[in-house]
Amino acid sequence: MTNQAESSTSKKPAKPKQNGGFLGNLAFNIVIPVLILTNLSGEDSLGPAWSVVIALLFPIGFGLWDLKKSGKVNGFSVLGIISIFLTGGITLLKLPAEYIAIKEAAIPLLIGIAVLVSQFTQKPLVRLLILNENVIDLQALNLALENKNNTALFNQKVNVSSYIVTASFFLSSALNYILAKMILVSEPGTTAYIEELGRMTALSYPVIVIPSTIMLFGAIGYLFVQMKKLTGEDFFTFILEEA
Repeated sequence: MTNQAESSTSKKPAKPKQNGGFLGNLAFNIVIPVLILTNLSGEDSLGPAWSVVIALLFPIGFGLWDLKKSGKVNGFSVLGIISIFLTGGITLLKLPAEYIAIKEAAIPLLIGIAVLVSQFTQKPLVRLLILNENVIDLQALNLALENKNNTALFNQKVNVSSYIVTASFFLSSALNYILAKMILVSEPGTTAYIEELGRMTALSYPVIVIPSTIMLFGAIGYLFVQMKKLTGEDFFTFILEEA
C-alpha cells in the first residue's frame, strides 16, 4: 500500500509541468510578442524598431531557458531560435518582405528535407520521433512482428508514415510563404509593417500549425493502426507504463 501511494504521488507533479510548458510556450512565443507588435509599435510608444527587439527577446529568452533547463540541445528549439534571430535581423534592416516569406518557408522545408533524407540512413527521424524507446517497448514490438513474419512489411509502413510527416512539413512551408506574402504588404520598418508582422505571427498557428498537426497525428495514427494489424496485438500493449 505504501509503495503504491508513493508511486501515485510521484506521478502527480508531472501534469503541472506539462501544462506549464505548454502555457509558457504559448505565452512567450506567441501571445506576448503579438501583443507588443500589434499594440506598442506606434511612434507614440516603443516605435517599430524597439517593439521588434523587445518582442523577440521573449521567445529567444524562453528558448534559451528551456534549452538550459532540459540539459540537452534540441534541434527544433535551435531552429526556432535561429528563425527568430533571422526575423529580427530582416525586420531591423528593413529588408523587403520577400525575405521574411522565404525565411518562413525555408525552416519547415529544411526539416521536411531532413526527414526525407533520413529515410535513407540507419536512423530515420520518424523512428526516433514516433517509435521512441522511451514510449514504445521496441523489444516487444520487434518480437511480435517477427512472430508474424511482418518485420519487413512494418518497415514499409514506417516509410509511408515518414512520407506523410515529410508532406506535413512541405505543406507548412507552402502555407508559411503564402501567409507572409498575403499579410506583409506595407513598407518595411514602418509601424504598419510591424503590426502586420504581429498579425502574421498570430495567424500562423490556426492557418499553419493546425493543418500540419492533423497530418502529423494522421501519420502517428496510421502507424499505430498498422502496428495492431501486423502484430495482432493492441498497440497499447507496446506502450511503456512510464510513458
